[in-house]
Amino acid sequence: MLPYFENWMKKFPDFKTLANAKEQDILKAWEGLGYYSRARNLYKLAIIAQHWDAPPKSLNDWQKLPGVGPYIAAAVTSISLGQVHAVCDGNVVRVVTRLFSIPETFKDGASAQKKLLPTAQQLISTDRPGDFNQAMMELGATVCHRQSPLCSQCPVLSLCNSGNKGDFSDFPKIKPKQKKTEKLQRYWIEHGNKLLLYASSKSRLLGVYELPKEIPFPHEAEENQKTYVFKRTIGTTQYTEEIVQAVPLGNVPQSLPQGYLWASVPELSSITLSGPHRKWIEKIAPKNR
Repeated sequence: MLPYFENWMKKFPDFKTLANAKEQDILKAWEGLGYYSRARNLYKLAIIAQHWDAPPKSLNDWQKLPGVGPYIAAAVTSISLGQVHAVCDGNVVRVVTRLFSIPETFKDGASAQKKLLPTAQQLISTDRPGDFNQAMMELGATVCHRQSPLCSQCPVLSLCNSGNKGDFSDFPKIKPKQKKTEKLQRYWIEHGNKLLLYASSKSRLLGVYELPKEIPFPHEAEENQKTYVFKRTIGTTQYTEEIVQAVPLGNVPQSLPQGYLWASVPELSSITLSGPHRKWIEKIAPKNR
């Protein structure tokens, strides 16, 4: 993550710089990280923050900001402002359920965090809430591992029910996510040494280009076409994406429907591409030259 962070801070060292940037430049700087809504929320927050006389003081006011939920709001107000608000992320869930051998089975991680927040709130130090929150998160990240926790090195082993019983692997109890598979067909179509790309209008991938699933003009499979198959996982869904080579039939329309773009190889470096698609294009392009 560090190279991404360093690049981001060079481009956008403060809220004013970020607020005055073009959204496409922001998405380009975010390319490869996924979850592009986070970049958009940072942009929205920067527009608000550049006009602050001072940052918000309360947990509720922080949660009203774009992209800020209970976890970030509690982290900021406890660490920066010394307010007594507990954080509850996956690390804290693991520590708390093992400390008390909590038998409840949670629907998912988000449900566990929401239900266990009151317990974390009861535990938090009123004198040093920020340090306490960071210690709980660090304990879960570096000692109370998901697999093979380092119980012998744990500073709270004497207080931990599951650590003393040796049944730590039973906690937390979270229902396994149902894994899905999905197959997609995409097209590799060139015209005048330019490649056809498409950016969805859906907010999750708005402004992020990929190889298209549909071609907006007549086409046919290329003679002796090659088919490329790639796999990637998003959340709990594993996608198998088949990329088929095709060629235009007749004249290609001068203007394309919204979202479509012809891009030459040199232009690809300045376009925001989905991370996996950039890798696939870099693999396929040399084979077609």
